[in-house]
Amino acid sequence: MNRRHFTAVALAVALVARTAWADEPPTTWDGMVRVPSKKLKFVYLAPDADFRPYTKVMIDPTEVAFDQKWLRNYNDTAAMEGQLTANDIREAVTEGVKRASDIFDKAFTDGGYPVVTAPGPDVLRVRTAILNIQVSAPDVMIRGRTFSRNQAAGAATFVVEARDSMSNALLGRAVDPRLAGDDGMLNRNRVTNWADFRELAKVWAKISVGGLHELQTLSLTSSASAAQAH
Repeated sequence: MNRRHFTAVALAVALVARTAWADEPPTTWDGMVRVPSKKLKFVYLAPDADFRPYTKVMIDPTEVAFDQKWLRNYNDTAAMEGQLTANDIREAVTEGVKRASDIFDKAFTDGGYPVVTAPGPDVLRVRTAILNIQVSAPDVMIRGRTFSRNQAAGAATFVVEARDSMSNALLGRAVDPRLAGDDGMLNRNRVTNWADFRELAKVWAKISVGGLHELQTLSLTSSASAAQAH
């Protein structure tokens, strides 16, 4: 799957996760099986996927996208001087890609997985996306020192996909919608919004690294059990 295809899949996934999956998520998806998770809402793994060989990761830049209807809905209710333009959103997306990508690179490196740029038999390809972004106080996020009082900074949906870097075989995918900055009624501005975005990305990055550790342990346990059975 190339980068453009992943973007389309991730956007579709985020939309479906926000609607039809809320009550009845599918049990299988792209040949993978849904598995229980205490940290991410929807997790799917390929049957017999073995994560033991992977000691390094190749990470694509994080996809970042706002909710499709959010800008129009926000501008419909905002005062003229507080409305946003498509250029404002493009600038926010560009900055978000850089910040999120840096966070995921650091998390995997700190977690013991060197980040490389070429495929290899011990390299796992990781693709991430932060989608369906909605911001409670976007006027102040873009335009400076005005404050807006809101319960949460906004919301977003995280998508992460793991593939073998050599064969491109799909090994796992997870989807996790969350509120950002859900810490009470606060004055929010550009600085606090970016801080909440950063903290949410850090949470997802930490879960992703921890999940890889766990999957490698489970792969080792499954292999040992299979060997004993024979």
